[in-house]
Amino acid sequence: MNIAHTGQGHAARALARIAGCTRRELAVSAALIALPLAAAWVRGVPAWLPLFAVLLAAWLGGAACLRLLRSAMPAGAGWWWAWLALVPAVALGACAAWWLYRSAALAALLGTPVALDDERLLAIAGAFCALAFGVPLFQAQRQAEALLLAELKHAALQAQLKTLQAQVEPHFLFNTLANTRYLARHAPEQAVRMLDHLIAYLRAALPDLRTASSTLGRECELAEHYLALMSIRFGDRLVTQVECPAGLRDVAMPPLMLMSLVENAVRHGVEPKPGIVHVRVTASADGGRLRVLVADDGAGLDGTVLGSGVGLRNVRERLAALYGANGGMVLRGGAQGWTEAELTLPLQREHHG
Repeated sequence: MNIAHTGQGHAARALARIAGCTRRELAVSAALIALPLAAAWVRGVPAWLPLFAVLLAAWLGGAACLRLLRSAMPAGAGWWWAWLALVPAVALGACAAWWLYRSAALAALLGTPVALDDERLLAIAGAFCALAFGVPLFQAQRQAEALLLAELKHAALQAQLKTLQAQVEPHFLFNTLANTRYLARHAPEQAVRMLDHLIAYLRAALPDLRTASSTLGRECELAEHYLALMSIRFGDRLVTQVECPAGLRDVAMPPLMLMSLVENAVRHGVEPKPGIVHVRVTASADGGRLRVLVADDGAGLDGTVLGSGVGLRNVRERLAALYGANGGMVLRGGAQGWTEAELTLPLQREHHG
């Protein structure tokens, strides 16, 4: 879908909706018109009845003009065209009201003397048409713009996700394959383990490359395989732990969001620090929220700006677009030198079938 053209057609449909009605709406409108007319006729025709009749004529004249202009709208016409169409519609409606009010037929039918001069009559009829057609058109434009904004936001999210998916780290894959090649020569058993984890990692990651949603269970599985590969790469100095409660495995979660935090922990926590480093992933429910924590006791946050990385900024932007104030990500220094990145999401179950 081309987002640049998603707004086309809304203006034409809005004009058709304003100038027309369904059969049910027509029946209800006819009843609402007939009831006061009948009551007025029985009670001797009050003085406001001629004005009521000419306002109805104004609406009919303006609606007919809008329908005619709607059929002549060029393909892809925007809202400016619809607002421009209101000018002749209001003018024609006012003229129709003036013609009916000044007609001898109305005076003969209602027996009511003419009480309005031409200027007041045209002003009242014109203002009525402007409100009757302008207010619904304004509301339709606001709704269409809100829909377009939502579509643009969705497209931006999809573009961000595709960018993130394209980063299923080419250099990570190259490094893994290079490590596998080295291990194949010097430690064949470890090479087989690395290939097994790489295959499992790709098998878990591929579904996320084609969907806009995932589950906590699938994302934790992806994190497990990634950390297993990193454990082979870093050897005994990387100790990992992934805890995903069985009751939360089907909770909905944006794809590859957890992986961004895990990769960040490895890159900025494990790689710069010599010695043993622990990386821990845990998940828990807190009322109506899901909390996912990625913690490491690696290099820490000294001399860095919290959350200043591109990956973490991408996570925050996706959370804000998807959940607004109901989602968030916090990066903080924990106790005993740990660095903690915590995701907070609405607790929503993934629907199947």
